[in-house]
Amino acid sequence: MAKPLTDSERQKQISVRGIAGLGDVAEVRKSFNRHLHFTLVKDRNVATPRDYYFALAHTVRDHLVGRWIRTQQHYYERDPKRIYYLSLEFYMGRTLQNTMVNLGLQTACDEATYQLGLDLEELEEIEEDAGLGNGGLGRLAACFLDSMATLGLAAYGYGIRYEFGIFNQKIVNGWQVEEADDWLRYGNPWEKARPEYMLPVHFYGRVEHTPDGVLWLDTQVVLAMPYDTPVPGYKNNTVNTMRLWSAKAPNDFKLKDFNVGDYIEAVLDRNLAENISRVLYPNDNFFEGKELRLKQEYFVVAATLQDIIRRFKSSRFGCRDPVRTCFETFPDKVAIQLNDTHPALSIPELMRILVDVEKVDWDKAWEITKKTCAYTNHTVLPEALERWPVSMFEKLLPRHLDIIYAINQRHLDHVAALFPGDVDRLRRMSVIEEGDCKRINMAHLCVIGSHAVNGVARIHSEIVKQSVFKDFYELEPEKFQNKTNGITPRRWLLLCNPGLADVIVERIGEGFLTDLSQLKKLLSLVDDEAFIRDIAKIKQENKLKFSALLEKDYKVKINPASMFDVHVKRIHEYKRQLLNCLHIITLYNRIKKDPAKAFVPRTVMIGGKAAPGYHMAKMIIKLVTSIGDVVNHDPVVGDRLKVIFLENYRVSLAEKVIPAADLSQQISTAGTEASGTGNMKFMLNGALTIGTMDGANVEMAEEAGEENLFIFGMRVEDVEALDKKGYNAREFYERLPELRQAVDQISSGFFSPKDPDCFKDVVNMLMYHDRFKVFADYEAYIQCQAQVDHLYRNSEEWTKKVIKNIACSGKFSSDRTITEYAREIWGVEPSDLQIPPPNLPKD
Repeated sequence: MAKPLTDSERQKQISVRGIAGLGDVAEVRKSFNRHLHFTLVKDRNVATPRDYYFALAHTVRDHLVGRWIRTQQHYYERDPKRIYYLSLEFYMGRTLQNTMVNLGLQTACDEATYQLGLDLEELEEIEEDAGLGNGGLGRLAACFLDSMATLGLAAYGYGIRYEFGIFNQKIVNGWQVEEADDWLRYGNPWEKARPEYMLPVHFYGRVEHTPDGVLWLDTQVVLAMPYDTPVPGYKNNTVNTMRLWSAKAPNDFKLKDFNVGDYIEAVLDRNLAENISRVLYPNDNFFEGKELRLKQEYFVVAATLQDIIRRFKSSRFGCRDPVRTCFETFPDKVAIQLNDTHPALSIPELMRILVDVEKVDWDKAWEITKKTCAYTNHTVLPEALERWPVSMFEKLLPRHLDIIYAINQRHLDHVAALFPGDVDRLRRMSVIEEGDCKRINMAHLCVIGSHAVNGVARIHSEIVKQSVFKDFYELEPEKFQNKTNGITPRRWLLLCNPGLADVIVERIGEGFLTDLSQLKKLLSLVDDEAFIRDIAKIKQENKLKFSALLEKDYKVKINPASMFDVHVKRIHEYKRQLLNCLHIITLYNRIKKDPAKAFVPRTVMIGGKAAPGYHMAKMIIKLVTSIGDVVNHDPVVGDRLKVIFLENYRVSLAEKVIPAADLSQQISTAGTEASGTGNMKFMLNGALTIGTMDGANVEMAEEAGEENLFIFGMRVEDVEALDKKGYNAREFYERLPELRQAVDQISSGFFSPKDPDCFKDVVNMLMYHDRFKVFADYEAYIQCQAQVDHLYRNSEEWTKKVIKNIACSGKFSSDRTITEYAREIWGVEPSDLQIPPPNLPKD
């Protein structure tokens, strides 16, 4: 292990975390040593760093378990309405530090490990990220779990325990190469297998209509084994549960088919069933219509609904006998939130259970289903909308296909009665899309089967009403809502930027950690010289720390006085990393043209993963790395411009780069990014935003004042007008000499001398097939970047804008978002009730 922090360095980390009581430290040490002792097997006396990590993780987990049990008992005694957040993705990142922060244990653990000659930060680095998500949608689910626990809601996250999460990204010769993310290789100290709650999930088979009802027969069964992970609220002793399902083959799987005695083959075939939970599909904002993906979606829904109904029926701690038999009160006790359309099968599955199994009549079952389910829409991009072939349903889920047809028929009858003769409207609103291949539109199913439909930022929710679901909005306007996304301030400030949290606590106290709107109090300090100095100093310390990491990992010497210009998110044409590339090339050309001129030095960092099958996204990564190869080795440029592609961007890397950023790039074409949440993280951590009026940028500009962000480019109306007129990229190329020079350099092989044609696809796309209109915003973007440079030269004025941004970021807490969901969709009230800790009696 590296040398521990000096006393003065450690002293800096104290204030927010509180002073550790000596008793706490002694207890942590004792517990740590006990766990370490049991970790080390008899024939191995030397502990590895991983042994130390596991000993600490188990020590911290001990503090969770009593609270976890007590929280669940508390729910069973009170029998509140329970919230079920269904998501195919939970992008959790690391758990150790987050748990210490939320339980108020970090100082005690820091002190105890220090006394043992260990470095807490090094132990934290050993933990694998739980990368069970692709990007925004999965990370949002993780932030929501944190907020639901902090707000005292009886909430459960339900998803899949993927054996392999989002791939690890390696950059080899400038190209992305994927490696499997074997995150469970060394075990996961945070999960608890619950085999006693294992449940069967059925696939395939046939449907038989009998006088006693409908039967789904001759199915293949896969077992769903639950693994529970505790989700602690912030210092309120509430610990909720995330339950992830893992697929297991039944013991007789395939064996009865193999009477010929090929026992070995039959046992090996168990993998077919268990593949369901093997790997996360690595697409963000793109629909891949594979049968395995549909199986994953049904698997999580079928297992979860059985679990929800079991809990609804028994709902007494330790009791598994049903105490409720009537489903009348189901929507009063259960709220199901569908995180995008991925868990849309909850709607027909709940209908199947109510009608076929519980014998509820259809109309009553439909009323219950609608009152229970609510749907969050996450994207307006057509290629992202799930549209499953009817033929695949017919084979895999024949009963659900029947139910969807019946739902659709009643829905269309209703529309036809309201709009007689409007055949085109019926076609547009049908769940079944006719065509060469009949498809099921899952978004339409979600809208019809839910009592609430929400977008994730105000501008997005308007687009949802005015275009994506326009017909449905006209039919039931009361159903449509907006819930602007948020981030948890525990992970995205207290955990990742303790220095900034400290200086804020010194000025306004700790209340903002559970009520982020209190940051408004900082507005009175915008002109306070000492505060300006403190904020600038914290940023500089974060930049120095990140520079050291970059130097170690990338062997590039970073100028820590340069502006850290950061663009991190999934690589996608709509997120316009290419616009950033054009700016970098333009800057490079200006430096080359006039090397004696004073330029504001910049370190441009671009990071993010490309879906493995997304050719253009992979080309964009290659372009960024190729530009970096030229720029970083040009002696004329020196340290005035550096370009770094951040490899394997993930939650744990975000926690390091975001606090160090000066400039946050949020430059999607207006009308394409539903919300964004990275934009909020940068704002809270004191970076200024350069962005378009898209997603939550609009509300950020409203909160902080547009003059405190760098807003440029077309608005939604301008994009629509350009579409009507017809976007001609060549016009911009001919008119703007710097743009033409940059494009010609990419095209001619200036950045790829060994393969001059390398980027012909990129140039061809930009010139003739660019849906996202990069050239149309180029001029405004370059001018706006010049304003960024101008302000950066005046450190004091820059920092004042930073303070305004931090002070106005309170709206973007996931606590606010979840409070709105709770009151306006789920019909529950957040509670600040403190559950007594396990060492105190309940009353």
